[in-house]
Amino acid sequence: MGLTTGHEGGALPAWQGGTGAREFGAPGGFGPPGAFGPPGWQAPSAIERGLYEAKARADWPAYYDLVARADLYMMQSRAYADTSSGDSRFHPYWNPQTQTMCLAVYTAGMLPEPLPDPVYNGYTLGWFARVWQPQDPPYLVVNPGSPCEGVLPAGPEGRQLWQRHDAAVEEHGPAGDVIHTLEQGGPLTGRVAFGLAVGAHIAVANGRFWNSLAYHGRGYTDEKRMLERWWGVTTREEWQDSLRRLLAADMVSGVWEFVLQLRRQMALDFAGPVDADHWRQAAGNVLRRRAEAAAQPRLTPDGVTQGSPVSPAELDGQVAGVQRLIGRITRYEARFRADGLLPEGGYVRSVEAWDHGRASGMARWGLAARLCTLAEAEAAVVSAGRLVQSAYRSWEDFSAAYVLGRCLHFDDEEFGDWYESVLATHRVLTTDPASPWRTLPWV
Repeated sequence: MGLTTGHEGGALPAWQGGTGAREFGAPGGFGPPGAFGPPGWQAPSAIERGLYEAKARADWPAYYDLVARADLYMMQSRAYADTSSGDSRFHPYWNPQTQTMCLAVYTAGMLPEPLPDPVYNGYTLGWFARVWQPQDPPYLVVNPGSPCEGVLPAGPEGRQLWQRHDAAVEEHGPAGDVIHTLEQGGPLTGRVAFGLAVGAHIAVANGRFWNSLAYHGRGYTDEKRMLERWWGVTTREEWQDSLRRLLAADMVSGVWEFVLQLRRQMALDFAGPVDADHWRQAAGNVLRRRAEAAAQPRLTPDGVTQGSPVSPAELDGQVAGVQRLIGRITRYEARFRADGLLPEGGYVRSVEAWDHGRASGMARWGLAARLCTLAEAEAAVVSAGRLVQSAYRSWEDFSAAYVLGRCLHFDDEEFGDWYESVLATHRVLTTDPASPWRTLPWV
């Protein structure tokens, strides 16, 4: 056994049709399910279908290539995962086919619904090759008991083969933005599917199934680390607060929304495009009127309350900052139109999409980190979908708003990776026939 290198228990997997608790019969309390796939088995995703087809034609080099490209998930005790500081423990099971102890791993489509215990962590074939010890089992079994099962010899020659296939994957790098769909066990239509598609920017960029509600992500330990690193979330209460704020669009800057709402109102008042200089002037006028009103005494139930005057220098700074923001937005939108994110003459009306898209992701991250239940994650995903559907007119409209929010937060007009990466994801989601944005109607 070895240490994990730091990537980002329960009901039977969808391919077995199970909903109850799994029985564990292997030493240490962990082992693979005993049932085989039904005669009419359908692969949960392209990953397992590829493995099955390679196995059926006895194309073992192709099988190893697919295994090397896949995330391989291994069961762990949650208590051990929470206290092991990155260690991983092997739980071998007796395999009657090989008449030996074996170690079971699963590809993403074969994972069960996340329940409190056990949990699953994600690894690579190269990781197993590096950490395997002479006393470890003689075989690594991929998706045991399923039609796409593969029994991989783990002796010295076998591990060299694992390393060669892993090195080939490293050499060619990631495959880029691809739509990954859970074809069995994930919603493809309806409100839950729509809410999951709201988080598709994130799912596609991270190489995850866009429609996996019963989400494991990169594995329990990595999802916990990701939430702590990017969100400061380590407890259920912190997750609930972050989700609440995202659904309320409370993390999006109020200043961004102020200038966008002002332009939207101006467009209605003047029935046409809003000139950037006119927009800047109007924003300055509104801020100055607000400052004047805030400086006046107010009559309240408690009596007269003194106003809160703003110094001329502070007010000038606020006006200048808002006017600079308007310049940034107009330049981003010009680039969006040039790159096809916006139609000619189009503009972004609100960037609340940035929060709502992340709310859909937060729901699944919380489930992967065992900070919520499946029912809670589903409710949050549906809420995100309803909010987006009420605020935007199409997937393209939503996406442009999401991209602008992301760029205002991260990119600082560099038009670098923060922009280029989300632009590539947008293009895949709006053009690939397999994309939920092409298959799920907006209304």
